[in-house]
Amino acid sequence: MEKPTLQGEMITLRPIRADDSDAMWVSLDDPEGNRLTGTTEKFTREQIDAWCASRATAEGRYDFAVTANGDDSFRGEIVLNEVDEVVRSANLRLAMGPTYRGRGYGTEAIQLVLGFAFDGIGLHRVELDVLSINARAKSLYENLGFRVEGRKRDAYRDGDGFCDAIIMGILEDEYRAGQLD
Repeated sequence: MEKPTLQGEMITLRPIRADDSDAMWVSLDDPEGNRLTGTTEKFTREQIDAWCASRATAEGRYDFAVTANGDDSFRGEIVLNEVDEVVRSANLRLAMGPTYRGRGYGTEAIQLVLGFAFDGIGLHRVELDVLSINARAKSLYENLGFRVEGRKRDAYRDGDGFCDAIIMGILEDEYRAGQLD
């Protein structure tokens, strides 16, 4: 499976590499980011090193580092995983480092990955989960054409309590219609 590099106006998405592990490790030490993405697992440094080193050969997924402004530094990650070539569907997830949120990088990263998903590998559907406590992300996804498809109640921890996962998806024809705007 060839892992492409995707070029946008502000950002470049390139395959995650072993040398991204330092920045990935730092990004996982972000309590607010972990809360908003539902990340509760604690990883060891060795696990992060091994994970980053294994992305180039991982099957059924595309793990991209978000880089910007001609600088190859890791600013976040966007992943197209659970790629099902028969059903022509995949899952999407995005996590930006704390100092890189709110700059439009996530928006452009999603647009690039959706273009790759629908035009590059011929998918029909892309879905994601967004936590009910993450209104900003939900609004972003809706603005990019994702539609709410359902809700998993109390699916994630939020401190001592729980929060819902909102299931959102975009179909190929909805994506194409949005490209005409």
